[in-house]
Amino acid sequence: MNELIAILMSWAVTLSGYSPPAAMPEILAVSPTYLQTAACNGGPCKVMGWFPPGNTIYLDQRLDPYDNLLASSVVVHEMVHYLQYLKAGGLPPACEDVIALEREAYGVQREYLLRYGVYQPVGASMHHVGCELAARE
Repeated sequence: MNELIAILMSWAVTLSGYSPPAAMPEILAVSPTYLQTAACNGGPCKVMGWFPPGNTIYLDQRLDPYDNLLASSVVVHEMVHYLQYLKAGGLPPACEDVIALEREAYGVQREYLLRYGVYQPVGASMHHVGCELAARE
């Protein structure tokens, strides 16, 4: 998988404009239940990949980035988050910045798919995200 990780990181770097990392993140396949518990506080969600601060990207074990373009685009998306994290020096961003970073990662993911001739409306849920809603909870 190391070769695939290097290729997908190359896409993330090329499409995002971030500098290549000194070290590659670890890609760890986990159950959908684990992702929902860890990334969505146990609530139902459609998460397929997750990058918490650190060096590990968690990927839904049902995804096959070798043979499925959408699955590999999820890895590219999460790699963009890894690159964003490295650039920020690990500092936790403000809510508005988190939304901008997520939109950027979806933009890179869409461009990756488009370069392969596929239009997939990833990130459509970002149209309804805002910090004012989170602040009221």
